[in-house]
Amino acid sequence: MTHVILETERLILRDIDPVADFEAWADCFSDVETMRYIGGKVMNRAEAWRNMAMVIGHGVIRGYTFLSVIEKSTGSWVGRVGPWSPEGWSEPEIGWTIHRDHWKKGYAKEAGQACLDHVFNTLNWSRVIHTIIDGNVGSIKTAESLGSKMLYTLDGIPAITDELCWVYGQERDAQ
Repeated sequence: MTHVILETERLILRDIDPVADFEAWADCFSDVETMRYIGGKVMNRAEAWRNMAMVIGHGVIRGYTFLSVIEKSTGSWVGRVGPWSPEGWSEPEIGWTIHRDHWKKGYAKEAGQACLDHVFNTLNWSRVIHTIIDGNVGSIKTAESLGSKMLYTLDGIPAITDELCWVYGQERDAQ
């Protein structure tokens, strides 16, 4: 896996650092509201560690994965945003999970746009999706602000949820 560092006006997106990022990661994934639309189950520290290891392993297998999002002004871990396509996924995706302390700051859109540019221009993807569990209005707004449109629905996400999901997406040429 190549090392990725993307930069926006307010954010640095970089490879996940298990030592530097774990405390904030575990805190994020133990939050009921954050997890409401990511399978609905909060994670204890051991589960959060396994989740982080899985995401890093995805990067080893696929050559890309979620990136840690760091707030430039404070050095705080904001969340994870990035390309994602595990076995059983409908199509390659850019997903996001933002720590609740950083909601409503526009960070998902800002980091998402940097990742869109990366997957279209560096990874040479022709299309990208965002899989959003029904009712997640914030993520729908983020997807639409990135230029994505609702494409189809799914009856769940493998190993995540059996709930109805909305799949938003866009083609490279739409950028």
